[in-house]
Amino acid sequence: MQSPSEKKAGVYTYIGQWPIYSLAWSVRNDKRSRVAIGSFLEDYSNKVELVQFNLDTSDFTTDSRLIFDHPYAPTNLLFFPSEDTSNPDMIATSGDYLRLWEIHDDHIELKALFNGNKSSEFNSAITSFDWADFDTRRVATSSVDTTCTIWNIERETVDTQLVAHDKEVFDISWGGFNVFASVSGDGSIRVFDLRDKERSTIIYENPVPETPLLRLEWNKADPRFMATVGMDSNKIVIVDIRFPTIPLMELCKHKGSVNAISWAPFIGKQLCSAGDDSRALIWEAVGSNLRSENGGDMEPEMWYGSAAEINHARWSPVELDWIAIAFLNKLQLLKV
Repeated sequence: MQSPSEKKAGVYTYIGQWPIYSLAWSVRNDKRSRVAIGSFLEDYSNKVELVQFNLDTSDFTTDSRLIFDHPYAPTNLLFFPSEDTSNPDMIATSGDYLRLWEIHDDHIELKALFNGNKSSEFNSAITSFDWADFDTRRVATSSVDTTCTIWNIERETVDTQLVAHDKEVFDISWGGFNVFASVSGDGSIRVFDLRDKERSTIIYENPVPETPLLRLEWNKADPRFMATVGMDSNKIVIVDIRFPTIPLMELCKHKGSVNAISWAPFIGKQLCSAGDDSRALIWEAVGSNLRSENGGDMEPEMWYGSAAEINHARWSPVELDWIAIAFLNKLQLLKV
């Protein structure tokens, strides 16, 4: 089905049926320009929809059979993180639980619901998760109950559950085999190594007292670096894990709170950020030889203005020149 859309040079807009909060790019070789969008409705019943973008014609197509109901607004979405088309076509979502869905040509079905607390009727919300591309059986989730959980999604079992922070954990990101990091309401980034579960390393603490860190993105292409954002902050903090506690740089050119950060794939030199100032900024964040004293003056390489506050931004993991952003009920694909 041809879908409602708007086009202008380098900007392609899909108009959804609901406000959009979460989004994800497909990784599979045969579905490289497919995007999942998650609704943000205050009802229990929310939606996830798959949208296909045609790179040749710049048209969006949708199929009403590839929309599924989701309890609560999904906090994150990720497709199976492999380009190999022999893998099953799956998408994971988080909200009240981590769920795994299998995508067929004409329907999407729930494959598994992951419940790490079967002894209680009560379940703590999953704030985010990351799916390891180096070991696709492993998904790491973060929760408001202060824990991080590593799931084996093949066996549908918990590999490891750690009390990770003193307050709720808001985001989580793999940095390599057995290594992940998380951010929390306690204002810290902590790095964990699953080979030594008793210990974690604090590599950055928010200098603003009592202020959570909400977003964390480990640079998959260059794992020396990670980016984080504090609550109600217009700054993106870049941390070099070789020099903990002192940020490599702070990028300060947003005029409102930053809601999303996403590293470019393959080389990992650039970072996209988006926020309440209705702008998506692209930074040359790595290799610019800037230390923190002048990072605050660094200007973005490019910027794009949208019509409203941007809720989410995701750089395509397989197409270096495409970024997806979400605001209001619109999904926009930016050719950069």
